[in-house]
Amino acid sequence: MSASQSAASTASGKAAHPRFAEALKELGLDSVIGEVRSFPDATRTAAQAAEAIGCELSEIVKSLIFAADGVPVLVLMDGSSRVDMERVRRELGAEKVTRPNADVVRETTGYAIGGVPPFGHRTKTRVLADRGLLDHAVVWAAAGTPHTVFPMDPESLISHAGGSLVDVREVASA
Repeated sequence: MSASQSAASTASGKAAHPRFAEALKELGLDSVIGEVRSFPDATRTAAQAAEAIGCELSEIVKSLIFAADGVPVLVLMDGSSRVDMERVRRELGAEKVTRPNADVVRETTGYAIGGVPPFGHRTKTRVLADRGLLDHAVVWAAAGTPHTVFPMDPESLISHAGGSLVDVREVASA
């Protein structure tokens, strides 16, 4: 077992997605991020992940792919908030922002929806990280599969993702 596989393994023997484990190694994070946790039931949604981990919904990082004028962009958002696509559009100076289909997400990132990590993607994309992630000491993100997650402090996570700190969450109507 390689060092990255060892660092990405859990007590159950399951590991992070191999592409993600390799990204951890390349970034020098394979011994830094702590244990990648694996769950028998999917943690595909933020609610499922929070319940499995035993943390607040807002401590989950959603890695969401959008298309800005047809170009993929990654938005990192806390699990309890929704992305305001108009704010994303303005932030990017785009004409139109849409949600691409699952094939585009997999082609862009190398991962299936529900398991997209914040970094270690197949292609380089622009990354927007909502400021709300900084409200926590530790956040949890997908480790490349719908069954695996890892903890990290949000500043480091955003930095390693190459994210720009922005305000793109939906604001509740009064």
